Amino acid sequence: MKKIVKVLTVCLLVLMLVLTVSCTKKTEAKTPEKLTFWVYDAGRIEVLNELGKKFEAEFGVSVEVSMVDLGQIRNQFLLASGGEECADIAIIPHDNLGALVENGMVTEINLGAKKSSYLEPALDGFNYNGKLYGVPLAVENIGFFYNTTMIPAPPETWDDAVALAENLIKTGKAEVMMGLPDATYNAYPVYDGFGGAIFGKKNDGSLDGKQVLIADPGFTAGLEFLTSLVKQKLVPENIDWDAAHVLFESGKAPFCMTGPWALTRFRTAGVPYAISKFPAVKKGGPASNPFLGVQGMIISSASPRKLLAQSFAVDFIARQENMQAIFDAEQRPSAWKSIFENSGDSDTKGFNAAGVSAVPMPSIPEMGNVWDAWVAAAALSFSGERSPADALQNAKAQILNR
Repeated sequence: MKKIVKVLTVCLLVLMLVLTVSCTKKTEAKTPEKLTFWVYDAGRIEVLNELGKKFEAEFGVSVEVSMVDLGQIRNQFLLASGGEECADIAIIPHDNLGALVENGMVTEINLGAKKSSYLEPALDGFNYNGKLYGVPLAVENIGFFYNTTMIPAPPETWDDAVALAENLIKTGKAEVMMGLPDATYNAYPVYDGFGGAIFGKKNDGSLDGKQVLIADPGFTAGLEFLTSLVKQKLVPENIDWDAAHVLFESGKAPFCMTGPWALTRFRTAGVPYAISKFPAVKKGGPASNPFLGVQGMIISSASPRKLLAQSFAVDFIARQENMQAIFDAEQRPSAWKSIFENSGDSDTKGFNAAGVSAVPMPSIPEMGNVWDAWVAAAALSFSGERSPADALQNAKAQILNR
């Protein structure tokens, strides 16, 4: 009798275990998947939350959007911790991409047929060693501001800009041609216009950090031109971001090279302005191109939900109506070609004209070695301590030796 009871007890325990496992599996099956999405920019939180709800209704997967500091996004992706400590998807500026790819922390993206809907420079920004690692959302570049009271139409060449400024200064209508917010990022259109580039390229078209070109003839010619403006007192030798903007908004300079971040202060100051593409070096020649910043979505290689994340980024967000909603919420020039080309806002049109052939900011890790050396070279040239060529040769040596 005891044996029968024992056998029945064991059978009952086994049955309870089977039922428990079965119920657990059913419960797990009913628990919805959830994507985590980190955003460093508050302007898009609301629209992405709304799009997340639409994605859940269509795909059955919820999306948790959180505001996270860009530095934390970068650090957590580099740690590849996954789980609750790292998001499945995040928005980053493309120049943060290099270290993430080099460390294997982001997933390659396949846009398929949707690739043709994007601006080519936007795709270039998230292209690393011939592979795409991001879904572009927006592009950003500086433009050439001119005072419409002083200058009725934008100058075609840099020489034209100098001549117009000299006439205004001679007649007492201006004090200088323009201020330089810096001699590197904001001044890059000058270097580009004269044929300069920072890095050479590999056979696959990707940037080669070992080919440092900032001492080459084109780049040197750009610094020579800027230095000539300083020597002629058309540009102050003292490089100061705020002072450069004050010169333009106070009507003391007819030109300013800056970006969308200056719009509010210029409007508040009441300065009459328009934005155009940058002058060319020669009449009929190509415009001088600024750096391009691209913001886009990356997917963590540590995510256990990479396929779901790809569906969200490529199958869902990369649609005309959803890209339009993102642009409407925060009107940075869209990376989606048709939205970029059809913007009706005059300021956006101006930035688009300036950035249509913009150069994506180098995202390779070696770019981190360039900035300080470049700043120092410009300062040495402007002060007359070194010639532009010598200053840039010294900068190149510093970059290569780091």
